[in-house]
Amino acid sequence: MYMRIVFIGPFGLQPKSTMRVRGVPLAREFAAMGHQVKIVMPPWHTHESPAVWQAEGIEYEYVAVNYTPLFGYLATTHNLVRAALAFKPDVVHCFKPKAYAGLAAYFIWHRKKLGNKARLVVDEDDWEGNGGWNAVEPYPAALKRFFSWQERWGVRHCDALTVASRTLQSIVWSLGVPPERVTYLPNGAPHINPSTSDMRRTLQLNDSPTVLCYTRFVEFSPERLLAIWQIVHRELPAARLLIVGKALNAEVEAHLDHLLAGDLADTVLRAGWVQMVDLPAYLSCADVAIFPCDDTLINRCKCSVKLTDLLTAGLPIVADAVGQNAEYIEAGRSGWLVSPGDNTAMAHAVFALLQDEAQRRALGNAARERMLSEFNWQRLAQTALQAYADSHSS
Repeated sequence: MYMRIVFIGPFGLQPKSTMRVRGVPLAREFAAMGHQVKIVMPPWHTHESPAVWQAEGIEYEYVAVNYTPLFGYLATTHNLVRAALAFKPDVVHCFKPKAYAGLAAYFIWHRKKLGNKARLVVDEDDWEGNGGWNAVEPYPAALKRFFSWQERWGVRHCDALTVASRTLQSIVWSLGVPPERVTYLPNGAPHINPSTSDMRRTLQLNDSPTVLCYTRFVEFSPERLLAIWQIVHRELPAARLLIVGKALNAEVEAHLDHLLAGDLADTVLRAGWVQMVDLPAYLSCADVAIFPCDDTLINRCKCSVKLTDLLTAGLPIVADAVGQNAEYIEAGRSGWLVSPGDNTAMAHAVFALLQDEAQRRALGNAARERMLSEFNWQRLAQTALQAYADSHSS
């Protein structure tokens, strides 16, 4: 049976990536199956004007955003709910139980008492409250309390809940959400093909053994990267470190500049933030990628898009065995996992891989094959549809 499905996002397609890398691939698969799909978002980051457009069988709508404090939040939420329900959906899937999407879910849930028949599904892809992003983002204290309440209320008041990680699954179970209402829906393989670009020569890496670190420095500290790189460089002075990405915090970015100055400066190349269209070319420069993740609540809960990018690009990866890292990587077959926080083990694993081209190739090929077979969006779309069906029967 074909359905009419609406996704409600907490923000637009840029600069944050949840809707672009999680919502859109899922919607694309639904549309290919013949379902009618619409994505409704408030572009409050970019201040874009209201707009409606079509792409790949999906209808998109940016609603008007009212920036007046308090009243504006409600007015913008009203615009989201109105645009979503005007589509006459069978399912409304709200991405994040927080901010505008969380408010929209709140009002749609209460409209059920007025006869609204659409099934409400909420998606949780990060832990937002205490110990999670509340501890990282510079929100006012009152807003942090509100987001924490929103999250806990939102995951309990919906017909079905999709979660991006096993840790989130356990947390929502502990909050009293019935297990049969919770569906594990990790992020899938992005559309990344191995690049044929000669970016190594452009960056003057040439034949230097190259280690890639693709990060925003949320998962770990600059000090930790320095400690890992000092060991690798001591073992293999010809190696180069390529850092793709920019820290979320300007102070962290400046601190990184300071740490990597001096004797190591000539061994490190900073690419900064890279456009998605150019990302495959930069990933293709690496012989090995590292993915440090401190053992924190944020890292345990998240389902890293950066990790899926690296794996799908076919890179041999050394990562901390934290959270979803151990779901995506089969240790010793599609990557290497080390104990969380063990800088020496990570550095030695990198050095060993840099000496073994055959193993690098085997790990990279297995990583890409596993992503395309086990975590492809066509398969994940079927999982989401089952969650929608289960919500109808519950």
